[in-house]
Amino acid sequence: MVSRNEIKEFLASRRARITPQQAGLPAYGGNRRVPGLRREEVAMLAGMSVDYYVRLERGNLTGASEAVLDSLARALQLDEAERDHLWDLARAANTTPQRRRRAPQQQTQVPPNVQRILDSMTDAPAFVRNSRLDLLAANRLGFALYAPMFTDGRRPPVNMARFKFLDPRGREFFGRHWEESMNNTVALLRTEAGRNPHDKGLTDLIGELVTRSEDFRTAWARHNVRLHYSGLKHFHHPVVGDLTLAFDAMQLPAEPSLSLTAMSARPGSPDEDALKLLASWAATDEALPRGIGTPS
Repeated sequence: MVSRNEIKEFLASRRARITPQQAGLPAYGGNRRVPGLRREEVAMLAGMSVDYYVRLERGNLTGASEAVLDSLARALQLDEAERDHLWDLARAANTTPQRRRRAPQQQTQVPPNVQRILDSMTDAPAFVRNSRLDLLAANRLGFALYAPMFTDGRRPPVNMARFKFLDPRGREFFGRHWEESMNNTVALLRTEAGRNPHDKGLTDLIGELVTRSEDFRTAWARHNVRLHYSGLKHFHHPVVGDLTLAFDAMQLPAEPSLSLTAMSARPGSPDEDALKLLASWAATDEALPRGIGTPS
């Protein structure tokens, strides 16, 4: 079952970030002993007793109804990703060992038809990953973009979080935007951990990163979660230099543990010029991981 400490720290961290002014409450006196809201203030905003809220924040979500969770989410001003995470924690807390569902199988290969879709996307870097952030497949331009991940003879699958936190080239590859990228990665793993708390491979990955990376450990303690379907990705590529690309990610309906991400540059921008240069380099065998053949 989900750790009570996980629930406790998530709720306490969300409570601590909201000021009385943000919650529309009067702030009496200048010496508040806690950052953010007090427990009794959250209870009042959520329309529940203080004792019941204290029980929830101590990690006991057993029996919490939909109405309780919705009230709590409103009181703590949770965004969509945080609401989903709260529901995931409550679902896990209310699942008995007898009713526990086996964690969905994490794929490490993509079906041939998905690879053909990737290969047909010749003007945009594109790749497929699973929810543990293993990069499983890409098109030529995608492999060229993520070339630093495939040095030393590495081939897919390669875990993007391990590269980011445990490989010195990871910080270099994301350049001055490394911290932003780092926080996004941790939030994605935190989200997935709430969704699939019994995924042993995911648990092992998180344990390895917490043990070996101070940056990961610090970011993990913030309990941030997020949905990551579109936005900007920033790179410092060893061949073409700084590059900012818009991305869109979509889950594959037939393969729910997989998502396909495609990227593009703003027309007429220096990023478009850099992407064209990257495409020229991608035409060389040097841009492909060893053992990856030319698409037929």
